[in-house]
Amino acid sequence: MAQAVEAAEQALIEFEIAVETFRVEVENFSRLHHQRLGPMYARLDELDARIAEAIAARTGDPEDVRKAREARASVLPMPDVEELFHGWMGSEGLYPEAEAMLNEQSVRPPQKVRPSEEARRVYRDLVRKAHPDLARDEAERGRRDAFIMRVNAAYGAGDEAALRELAREWEAGPVPREQRTSESEELYARLEWLAERKEMLAVIAAELEDSAIGAMIKMAPEDPDALLAEIAEKLLADVAEREAYLAQLVG
Repeated sequence: MAQAVEAAEQALIEFEIAVETFRVEVENFSRLHHQRLGPMYARLDELDARIAEAIAARTGDPEDVRKAREARASVLPMPDVEELFHGWMGSEGLYPEAEAMLNEQSVRPPQKVRPSEEARRVYRDLVRKAHPDLARDEAERGRRDAFIMRVNAAYGAGDEAALRELAREWEAGPVPREQRTSESEELYARLEWLAERKEMLAVIAAELEDSAIGAMIKMAPEDPDALLAEIAEKLLADVAEREAYLAQLVG
């Protein structure tokens, strides 16, 4: 029975690692998409408005005038929470770099969608060793929770140096006390809790995969950063095409 519980714990940890690594990719892709491609989308909206206005000025058609007004209105949308806070806050609260800034820590926004292979390796190893679900008392769980929060923040930023330092810190930390063999009732309760947590993680994983950003990442699972570059190239081509068309209209 104890072996079954241990196997279930390890399986859950591996599942959590997979969900968390994908969550980081979705969050990083979303943020980098906004930072790198947002200005291009804004430029396209502005060009579309100018083109519609040029057509309306040329034809005087009421329908063209209406379209021009709608196009211009779309260039100035009401700001959302993220824009109001200058990119430091989203629907889930402060971004990690915002929290770092408020706590007088260095601010390191993600440079890539997917952290490096070395960062992923160190991250997985740390989570397997320090996961809170391996604790058997509240004090140990609290210590592990606080540590894993720091591990997740370093991984989200792709900070290999910080992850390696955390690995050294964990190895030098207190050795967990020897755990006594659990009673059968405790083991059954543990298995039930593990099953419930796995169901919860499955829901989170499904939501991530079904999101718009998750779907985009699945289009380029081996190199999501290349997908950003591909989208940027397409947007630049669209901008050039619209600029040429606008020049014809007003020329």
